[in-house]
Amino acid sequence: MSRVSIVTVNFNHSYLTEALLASIAAKNTWKDLEVIVVDNGSMDNPVPAWIEKYPDVKFIRSDVNLGFAGGNNLGLKIATGDYLFLINNDTEITNDLIETLVATLEEHPEIGIVSPKIRYFDQPEMLQYAGFTPMDYYTCRNKCIGYQEMDEGQYDNLTGPTGYVHGAAMMVRRTAMEKAGLMPEVYFLYYEEMDWVERFKKAGYTIWVNMQALIFHKESVSVGGRSALKEYFMNRNRILFIRRNCGIGIRLVFWPYFIGVVATRNIIAYAQEKQWSFIPVLLRAIWWNVTHGKNSTHLGFKIKN
Repeated sequence: MSRVSIVTVNFNHSYLTEALLASIAAKNTWKDLEVIVVDNGSMDNPVPAWIEKYPDVKFIRSDVNLGFAGGNNLGLKIATGDYLFLINNDTEITNDLIETLVATLEEHPEIGIVSPKIRYFDQPEMLQYAGFTPMDYYTCRNKCIGYQEMDEGQYDNLTGPTGYVHGAAMMVRRTAMEKAGLMPEVYFLYYEEMDWVERFKKAGYTIWVNMQALIFHKESVSVGGRSALKEYFMNRNRILFIRRNCGIGIRLVFWPYFIGVVATRNIIAYAQEKQWSFIPVLLRAIWWNVTHGKNSTHLGFKIKN
């Protein structure tokens, strides 16, 4: 039997992580399972208490917040599984989830990463993810299929190749990751799993969604309120993604589109909402990409715990 390593990252929400661990204990039937929890610089260190409470779980503590990719990479570096299941700590698994995803990877050796169907925990019949459309690199836009639609089986036939996996739940083939590399840490927040997918594709692997596998995500349906942190990294990383993954021809189209359409539209929206402080945040996100290399680890934004 293949070994599966679950990797999840905690940041200041210990109760969510403990609910996930309870979900794994109650729902998992995969025998060779390794569970790794990374505490990513939480203000209060929960690891000492967890070590006593969950003796079969491996815990890692980072004293600083390393971001989504950095936290997951800490877990990936010590994981021993043939398949590496990265799931958000605000998810809960379902019966046969791991079995279904493992079977998919074992039946299709060309797959590098596969995500399950994702529904909202608080509205369990509503879809969050049923795959992604391909990226329009000229605008850096694509669409999440099924987003906030009621799940009536309308997308169950989509099991197969998809544009991108969902960062909340993705099972990775170890041998594919060894070719593609660890998750890129230059983003800190947003776009890192999309960039990772590009690495897997360039290594010759396909990306799948399996609509017969299901996980529940506790992200609110109404999530998406603006903050300086979100505005900065969404704009900075959208540009960075194109810089890292596209040739000069596409970049020559994307940059005028972003400045002339996206930035202008965002500034107008900020003004209408009287969110004046977001304007310099957007300009800083653009300027960072002018003054920093595409592999720079300098964030350009102060991160608070």
